Amino acid sequence: MADIVDIAVSAGSFTTLVTAVQAAGLVDVLKSPGPFTVFAPNDDAFAKLPPGTIQTLVQNIPQLTRILKYHVVPGKLKQADLAQLGTVTSVEGSTIKIDCSDGFEVKNATVLAADIEADNGVIHVIDRVILMG
Repeated sequence: MADIVDIAVSAGSFTTLVTAVQAAGLVDVLKSPGPFTVFAPNDDAFAKLPPGTIQTLVQNIPQLTRILKYHVVPGKLKQADLAQLGTVTSVEGSTIKIDCSDGFEVKNATVLAADIEADNGVIHVIDRVILMG
């Protein structure tokens, strides 16, 4: 089975996320055994950010890294697991609210595709970039 990075690359709808992960030097981490749960914003999610945001983040690697780590949770948590928890703590250290009462939401993002199995975890595709705070 492919790992999280390989799945994101082969899907073709995560080019911005893959570029950001490469710029932040997180490829090796996300290829490691993990396991990880990744809330993966697709290219449309990144397109919703204000103009210039992505370029600014790529020039500020510590901030980019922090935002990317906020999208990753230790462990392999499927939708059913997340529904039981209600909140999780990201690798970045902040909590993320999970709401499965009416659909599947992660903070302010809607999950478009859940429980995508990877060799080293699980991916949930989200419709917007989530931010701390």
